[in-house]
Formats: sequence, C-alpha cells, structure tokens
Amino acid sequence: MNILKLLELLKKNYSTASCSLIHKNPFQLLVSTILSAQCTDERVNKVTPKLFARFPDPKAMANAPISEIKELIKSTGFYNNKAISIKETSQKIVEKFYGKVPDNMEDLLSLRGVARKTANVVLSNAYGKNEGIVVDTHVKRISFRLSLTKSSNPEIIERDLMKLIPQNEWGWFSHALIQHGRTFCKARMPLCESCPLKSICPKIRI
Repeated sequence: MNILKLLELLKKNYSTASCSLIHKNPFQLLVSTILSAQCTDERVNKVTPKLFARFPDPKAMANAPISEIKELIKSTGFYNNKAISIKETSQKIVEKFYGKVPDNMEDLLSLRGVARKTANVVLSNAYGKNEGIVVDTHVKRISFRLSLTKSSNPEIIERDLMKLIPQNEWGWFSHALIQHGRTFCKARMPLCESCPLKSICPKIRI
C-alpha cells in the first residue's frame, strides 16, 4: 500500500473529518465514548443532552442514583454495565484526579470502562494528544481491506497503523476512516464502484 497516496486521497475526501460525538468538555466526551460501545454515535447524541443536563460534571455523576443513570442511558444498550462504569469512573475522577479527566494514557486506562480506544478518543479530541490511533469497527474493517494489517486484534491493528501513519495524523486518520466506512466501505455491501479509494484498494469488489 502506498501510504502517501492513501493519505492524499483521504485528505481530498475527508479533510474535515472529526469526532461525531457531541460534547462540550473532556468529561462529556469520556462518558459519550463509554456509551458508544456497541451503539451508534447518533443514538448516543440523542441520549446525552438529558444525561448531562441532569448530571453535568463528575461530582454530580458520582453522586447520581445508579437507577437514574440506567434509565437515562437505557436505549444505548448494555446499560447496566455502562451505568456502573460511568458512575465508578466519575467517582474515581473526583476522588483521585481532583474532578478533572486525566490527560494521559496510563491514568485514563485506570478508569472503569476505559480501554485504549476510549482513551485515544479522549486524548486526541479533548486534549489534542496523539498517543495512539482509535480502532473501532470501521477502522478495523477498512485497515484489513486496505491490507494495512493482517490482524483482527484491535491492539495489534493499532500498532500496525502507528508504524505506517505519521503521528501528527493519527487523530484525523481514524476519523477519516470512520467517515469512509460509514459512507462507502460498509460492512455488508461496500459501495466499491463509487469509492474514492478504489484506485488503491487491493480488495475492491466491482
């Protein structure tokens, strides 16, 4: 794969690609990303306005009745585990991090419900730090189709991509692939004929 050509085509078509989770601060982004597991960003964005209106910061969320959190996030799926993660994470942010969402990988990974994907989302979009590449279902699928990786393991895929993509592009790159996956490189019926990457895709289906 010609990485420079790939980046050129992605920038031509997705130069403004950015996080689609609506948020006003790092805490809102963290909670929204936890909610986005096995759920669409569109659904999360419908749920969070009421959630944040009721519990706007870590202290309020830490003290929130778990039953009320569950009710507010129910439509995102897996709401029992997500509610526990959000409440316990909020409590730890208040007790250990003085009410501020951590701005480094190690501390973020110590929070319940936060793995590298979530940590990378927060670091890149809330703090402007490219410490890794977000690997969601779109990035995973497209990276394999473009032969950027041979693995199905998100952590291995991330390492493979980090070796290929310049670090200053890591945050934007994942958003560009996510937008490309939603628009053209779909899981079941990819729109290969109209795909802007078809000239370099080794697995094009036409």
